[in-house]
Amino acid sequence: MTAPEIHYVTVFADGRGGGNPAPVVLNAETMSSEEMRAVAASYGHEAAFVSPPPDGADLRLRFFVPHHEMEMCGHATVGAIWLLHHLGRLTKNRIAIATLSGMVEGKIEDGEVEISQPKGRLEAVSASSVAEILSVLGIGEEALAAMPVVNAATSRVKTLVPLKNTAVLNALAPDFARMEALCESLGSTGLYPFAASEAGVHTFEARQFPKSSGYPEDPATGIAAAALAFGLLAAGQVTAGDRVRVLQGRAMGRPSAISVRFARDDAGAVMGCWLGGAVQLVE
Repeated sequence: MTAPEIHYVTVFADGRGGGNPAPVVLNAETMSSEEMRAVAASYGHEAAFVSPPPDGADLRLRFFVPHHEMEMCGHATVGAIWLLHHLGRLTKNRIAIATLSGMVEGKIEDGEVEISQPKGRLEAVSASSVAEILSVLGIGEEALAAMPVVNAATSRVKTLVPLKNTAVLNALAPDFARMEALCESLGSTGLYPFAASEAGVHTFEARQFPKSSGYPEDPATGIAAAALAFGLLAAGQVTAGDRVRVLQGRAMGRPSAISVRFARDDAGAVMGCWLGGAVQLVE
């Protein structure tokens, strides 16, 4: 039996010191869940664990943050696929990945990795819950943009909070002591406030405040960016033919960029999306 093998990558970097780091553990089939969680805790980041696949898949991925296991992690999936390709351990450029969130497709073209997500689901957030969100974020109603606050998901639920500009976004100082209880009441795994960016069309800046991952803010969150793309589509802020660029991590000094493009059938109907971005080997 081959021993577990840890590599360290950073995903979605958009400049020096940017991106979301992820330890990727190959040959993880002998590890217990507690051992996996301990790896994530020792690094302080989401970690991906690669093991042999079930029937119908090319590999299996499990994901842990310092406090618990996650069903899906976008940046760690992108990082794991890129690493396996970089090490010459993939035999094809389109692979099926088994996760607790369901089957995910990965593809590699010219060294660039994208992963699939299903069509987004949206649910309105009540006025009383919006008031509590604003209180936790430390802002008033005047800071909101003219879009609804919604729960959105392609896998894990994120609460999308539209703000009027990036100055408001980057000045946020949430009451983190209240974050877990708020997200629990919302049925959400984190708040994802965002604003239109001055960096270009179809470009938005966002911050991710997770429910209970073991750290207060995330520099790049792939599945939140995918959920945001569907929120923007429903609100008429983008079209199905647009490539959405989500900038994150600016307020943390860890600039990141995530690309999301909608997947459509032959009739043009949106069926899901592809998300991707840059990956770098840290070790």
